[in-house]
Amino acid sequence: MNLMARLAAFIVLLIPGIAAALGIKLMRDSLFGQLFQPFPFIWLQFLGGFLLFAAGLGFFAGFLLRRDRRNGRVADRFKKDMK
Repeated sequence: MNLMARLAAFIVLLIPGIAAALGIKLMRDSLFGQLFQPFPFIWLQFLGGFLLFAAGLGFFAGFLLRRDRRNGRVADRFKKDMK
């Protein structure tokens, strides 16, 4: 695999990783009562942080599952049915 493909894969994984980290920060700050400007309520800030975290983690997990399926490194229960 060449260098540009590895760099592109790194950038594709970096963006959801940053989103997940921001989601953790928003959830933590809402538990400690720190409200940020775009959110009018603390519970809304926590919900937004949870959605960012779940979306970032879900993208990362889906990316790894697709890569491992393509390389044949998954267990039988994770293999896609080709009917």
